[in-house]
Amino acid sequence: MIKFAFSNKYIYQLPDGHRFPIEKYELVKEQLVYEGTIHEEQVYDPGLVDEKLILDVHTEEYWHSLRDLTIGVRAAKKIGLPVNEMSVNRARNSVAGTVSSALIAKEHNIAINLSGGTHHAYASHGEGFCFLNDLAIAASYLLNNKLAHQILIIDLDVHQGNGTAKIFENDKRVFTFSMHGKANYPLHKEKSDLDIGLPTGINDDDYLSVLSKILNELVTKVNPDFVFFQAGVDVMKGDKLGKMNLTKEGVKQRDELVIESCKSYNIPIVITMGGGYSEKLKDLIEAHCNTFRVAVRLYS
Repeated sequence: MIKFAFSNKYIYQLPDGHRFPIEKYELVKEQLVYEGTIHEEQVYDPGLVDEKLILDVHTEEYWHSLRDLTIGVRAAKKIGLPVNEMSVNRARNSVAGTVSSALIAKEHNIAINLSGGTHHAYASHGEGFCFLNDLAIAASYLLNNKLAHQILIIDLDVHQGNGTAKIFENDKRVFTFSMHGKANYPLHKEKSDLDIGLPTGINDDDYLSVLSKILNELVTKVNPDFVFFQAGVDVMKGDKLGKMNLTKEGVKQRDELVIESCKSYNIPIVITMGGGYSEKLKDLIEAHCNTFRVAVRLYS
């Protein structure tokens, strides 16, 4: 039975008209429970991540500016979300979801955080709706405790995982793979171990062809003993920040390719939600839910 990290702290009130759809986290969880894909006993609150784990990745100066709410106006604006006690605790709670998922996946091969994927956070600053880099913190925790030796981060959000790439640029124990929109945010791309920049307007067939060709080669080459999958659905047609033309079914097939690959090679996997900003909230919830429906089907 797959465990799902989720907390009511994942949700807080944003200013009217804010473009970050924070309500999606609760709606995805509620939909999965309502339809019977998951049951309440599979869902747990991971609490707040320990500061020590944050400081394994983020600088003391940056973390303290968040913790003590002394962050400068410009730095806060770069994050793009209000910085207050509630939002900082939300970030810690979400990071704890990915860390605890990693420990659960070590034992049960798969675990899911119904949040996370905050790949734009750098060691010394946040940006793009990301305060803390949960993927980097969880990966570092596994490595520091000798629970993994070679980690593969598969980042399929439409936006490059720039913070994650920069954090691990000199660490060969973590292989960062980002497949993203070439002409999309961030303007300045970092150097992942493998970057694939895709053209604006790419469709299902072309996208899936590129991904399927790479996945098996990548797993064989990297030989990871742990995978983090950033499953952003902002590659879907109609996403306000996406610029791609994948259908809901195409995104679902993408998820199947990644999750099936990890299962076939018996590699523990943690799945995080990542981005999604569809014009229609219903489509956004459905696309995120599909990721988890696929995981439940393959691992039940």
